[in-house]
Amino acid sequence: MQIIKNINLLTKKEFLSIFGNIFEKSEWIADKVFQLKPFKNSEDFMIKIIKIYENSSKEEIINIFKLHPKLVVEKNLTSFSSKEQAEANLDNCNDKELLEFENLNKDYEIKFGFPFIIAVKGKNKSQILENFRTRIKNSLEDEFAEAKKQVKNIASFRLNKILKNN
Repeated sequence: MQIIKNINLLTKKEFLSIFGNIFEKSEWIADKVFQLKPFKNSEDFMIKIIKIYENSSKEEIINIFKLHPKLVVEKNLTSFSSKEQAEANLDNCNDKELLEFENLNKDYEIKFGFPFIIAVKGKNKSQILENFRTRIKNSLEDEFAEAKKQVKNIASFRLNKILKNN
């Protein structure tokens, strides 16, 4: 319970520095949830921030998608993305894997208009590549829904990590 008391006491600047990248480089979501303070408990906080994302317009969701890094090849990563990709061993690809990720990233973005998004927590390179190979065959409608779900999963993992570490 102490954690939520601490969150409720944060200044806007402090709040945004902690929660601004829960949804990749989309500080506006944290800004909106800040306006909903005080939170009753951690669950109330998580429900509110996820609801803001889920109720965003299709254009806003696509803009969030576009802020996500291309797996393996992107160099300008948030600290969250960098740690997540390293935990999945994506920072140690051999030449063949690197080439496949480069090609899949390019083909996927041409087909769907946004980068491939997957919650990599608990997955290894092989599982991620297999998921990539399968999902690139999806329709735009199916892939939009899957990418939206993956962003929500990523945000939930990030929120849980912050809430458990404080």
